[in-house]
Amino acid sequence: MKIIANTTDFYIGEETAAAIGKFDGFHRGHQKLLGQLKRQQEKGLKSVVFTFVPSPAAFFGNGPVRELSTLEEKRRIFENAGIDYLVEYPFYQEIADMEPATYIKEVLVDRIHAKWVVAGEDVSYGKRGAGDYRLLQKLAPSYGYQVILIDKVLYKGQEVSSTYVRREVSEGNMELAAALLGTPYCVSGEIIHGRRLGRTIGMPTVNLLPPQDKLLPPKGVYYSYVYLRSRTGTMPYDGKKYASITNIGTKPTVDQRSVMGVETYLYDFEGDVYGEDMEVYLLKYKRPEMRFDGVDALKAQMAADIAAGREFHGLPSCKLI
Repeated sequence: MKIIANTTDFYIGEETAAAIGKFDGFHRGHQKLLGQLKRQQEKGLKSVVFTFVPSPAAFFGNGPVRELSTLEEKRRIFENAGIDYLVEYPFYQEIADMEPATYIKEVLVDRIHAKWVVAGEDVSYGKRGAGDYRLLQKLAPSYGYQVILIDKVLYKGQEVSSTYVRREVSEGNMELAAALLGTPYCVSGEIIHGRRLGRTIGMPTVNLLPPQDKLLPPKGVYYSYVYLRSRTGTMPYDGKKYASITNIGTKPTVDQRSVMGVETYLYDFEGDVYGEDMEVYLLKYKRPEMRFDGVDALKAQMAADIAAGREFHGLPSCKLI
């Protein structure tokens, strides 16, 4: 996949099928849209996903916008989907002021060379987000492209949307979020060194420090699984899946810095993975984060959590040191 980023001056010479959207969370609605894009790709067109960076909501917002998917996570999703081009179009005031018809002509037609445009009913672009699917359809005959309109995807009668997913993740409803996404909610990043307390008490963990714009569920302990990803391709654990249990929070018993982190215990795993990448998929909320009277009380609770996780994952019981 070729990533076109940090520039508005580009040109794709091949005829393309293009999908427009924010793609935050890549839920079932996004997946339906991408399915149509892939059908056009199979007919010989190059596939293009077009999105703004930063998102208009982040650009116009008064504070940080918590995203379901980071930029790196979106790149991984589209790479795995076999997309040919990902356009991360810079969003700034001049672009925000672009008339919708100008966007269609100068970006979709002249630069992306779109012959098919795939969009949802709620697609918006151009000044004040005034561009919609009706304008795309109106101008299609003039510019020689066709429009595929994707109907809303419903889950138990409710529209699947990034807003819906964001609400459920924020409330810790991980099983419902997974149903909307088609996969458990993921937090990913580079494995960093923690305080190594888990190792000293016989329960070694691996740590991620997610970016500030990543939406995290409520502080607490979650049943999870992880994929380890090697940055060099030489790690023996590359691409392997491990059952795990994860704490999201600030570890108040042992750390006074109030830095939000993702700490995960991998069952039946030994190895040095610092500096490698990890994807943590959150399956179910177990309990809230707690402050304990000391390390011994924390160790006892961790042992109980790990044992419960073994039962949840269907793993054989194992006596902890």
